[in-house]
This record gives sequence, structure tokens and C-alpha cells, in this order.
Amino acid sequence: MPRFASADEARVQILAAARSRLAEAGSTNISEVAEDLGVTRQTVYRYFPTSEHLVDAAALDAISEMTDQLGEHVRGYLARTGGDAGDAAVEVVAFVYEHLRGDPALDRMVAPGRLSSTVAGLTAPESIALGRELLTGFGLDWVALGLDDAAQRELVEHLLRTLQTLVLDPGNPPRSGDQVRAYLQRWLAPALR
Repeated sequence: MPRFASADEARVQILAAARSRLAEAGSTNISEVAEDLGVTRQTVYRYFPTSEHLVDAAALDAISEMTDQLGEHVRGYLARTGGDAGDAAVEVVAFVYEHLRGDPALDRMVAPGRLSSTVAGLTAPESIALGRELLTGFGLDWVALGLDDAAQRELVEHLLRTLQTLVLDPGNPPRSGDQVRAYLQRWLAPALR
């Protein structure tokens, strides 16, 4: 039976196994993750008291990973295209929209029955603070563009509310990532140019 070098390593491996099971089957539980890792269920229970806690933690792990990828994606996109603040805003919303529906752990966050709590927390102060940190990492001089700290917080709130709307009602049929980008280029990007 493998032993984990530390509690942090155990959490990382357990979450990786849970996310792998979610990707393969769309769901998982403590018994399946323990079996995949070759450990007892009690070992997994030590870190996650229920299967619900485990799957929620896998979703939070996926959000953290997506946030890191988002910053890299927008910086790379702006560097490749010579894009501006409007392009950055469009890419933020479109990237998150695509990933919420493309990652099984994240998809759980927008599944029926969980959507209301996920969407309600989207504009929480912590979410706005995280978005504000992301904005500063895009390599744009927001102040020179006329957006002081308060306006940048409002911009993040607006982007999150736009994302909320797209998640709550993705359209019929749902818009693809490219369709979301075209829509946002028409209606959102001009406000930042």
C-alpha cells in the first residue's frame, strides 16, 4: 500500500485521482478513489469526510488550475494578437465559459441543483478580489486606460455578471466559445476601447 510523503502529497494525489475518475465516468466516490490509489477508504476519509466533500474539493482544485491557465492564456493571447483591453475582457469571459462546461469537475459547479449556489458566489468579494488580481497580471495599464481601482473592481464585477448570465442561460442552442467571443466583441469590447 503506498504511503504519502506528507498530508499535502496525499491531498494532491487524492484530488488527482478524483478528477481522473470524474473525467472518465462523470462521477466518483471515496471507495473508487481509494481503490484507484491502492489505499483504504479510511485513508481518503482522513482528508475528505464524504464523497460530496471530495468532489467539491476536486471542483475547487479545477477552479484553481483554470485560474492559473486563464492568466497565462490572456497574456499569451494579447502578446500574439496585439490585443487591447476589450480583447482581454472578451477572452476572460469566453475562456471561463468554455472551461466551465469542458472540465467534468468544473461542470459539477454548473450542474442542475448546484447552479444557484455557484452563481450566487460568483460575484462574492473574494471572487472580485481574485479577478482584480488577474487583471493586474495581463500586462495592461488599466489606470492609463482610465480605470482606477474602483473602476477595475466594477469591470471585474461586470465580467463576472456577464459570465453568470451566459452560464444561467447559454442560449438555445448554447453558444460555442467562438460565438460567445463574437457576441462579446460586438457588445462588451467597445466599452473598453
